[in-house]
Amino acid sequence: MITQEQLKDLQERTAALNRYLDVDSKRIEVEEEELRTHVPDFWNDQKAAEAQMKKIKTLHFWIDSCDEVAHAAEEVATGFDFVKEGLIDETELDELYADAIDKVEKLELRNMLSHDEDKMDAIIKINSGAGGTESQDWAQMLMRMYLRWCERHGYKTAIEHIVEGDEAGIKSVTISAEGAFAYGYLKSENGVHRLVRVSPYNAQGKRMTSFASVFVTPLVDDSIEITLDPARISWDTFRSSGAGGQNVNKVESGVRVRYQFKDPYTGEEEEILVENTETRDQPKNRENALRNLKSILYNKELEHRREEQRKIEDSKKKIEWGSQIRSYVMDDRRVKDHRTGHQTSDVNGVMDGDIDDFIKAYLMSGE
Repeated sequence: MITQEQLKDLQERTAALNRYLDVDSKRIEVEEEELRTHVPDFWNDQKAAEAQMKKIKTLHFWIDSCDEVAHAAEEVATGFDFVKEGLIDETELDELYADAIDKVEKLELRNMLSHDEDKMDAIIKINSGAGGTESQDWAQMLMRMYLRWCERHGYKTAIEHIVEGDEAGIKSVTISAEGAFAYGYLKSENGVHRLVRVSPYNAQGKRMTSFASVFVTPLVDDSIEITLDPARISWDTFRSSGAGGQNVNKVESGVRVRYQFKDPYTGEEEEILVENTETRDQPKNRENALRNLKSILYNKELEHRREEQRKIEDSKKKIEWGSQIRSYVMDDRRVKDHRTGHQTSDVNGVMDGDIDDFIKAYLMSGE
């Protein structure tokens, strides 16, 4: 049975969430925002209307979530008294407490996602490292892991572009993940992922180490202003095909956009390449490619801002893109995140998309 101290801690955390999230102000704000939707010409500008509805939906999420947490905490407090009176048993109270703690922790975690970009959809790009078929198979395993994670959380996914491996696996893939706070959660996956296993592709049955990189960017929408210089854009088209070279597209629907980017802060130049073969409709693929290009440029601006902030907050650990963040050791049944120290022996669960504990550990660490 839970203790009086545990009940007090639950109540304090619930009250703290209400203060942090300023729920009373949000109740007033949502009423004002909903009044704006009642004007006769509200839907004349559909994009503005959709943005307004999205804002209202976000406010309702915080209000409803806080109400749900408060209700769960009240049930525990009532249950605590009921146990003393013999109206419910200790097992029922413990179940109420476990449910309330789960709700509190989920809301505390969501509260960590305070940056503007955190609420956005995400673009996940996975590239296999050196090592041929073994690394390409590892990249495909990671692709499945993230697709399963998205499925678990009700996120909509689409394969924007994929390059199949020579014998098995994939060389690279770009996935869009659409859903509330997709980027906020998935940004924890940025970096190099290391696999150690007895390779099924090695005739001697040797233990091999493979690497794949994961790069996650926020998926910008029309509410984000990103300026593209038309003079720096060039397009190519190509025939796209399905897995294994089948279902060859006789029309050049695949698009490739090259953008000559000049960093406004350093003056350095680089070519950004984005490909899209998501549909058989070339105009739609061009639209998707431009959207992804804008996402990359937006992320570069975010990275600059974060770097400036890191210089100020030198107490925080600096994380460079390309650092090894996590190891998956199959034979030892161990997955370990090197940034937070969090690890699990449930390798199969992780590869099936159960990575919430790793994401939570990263976000709660304040990296």
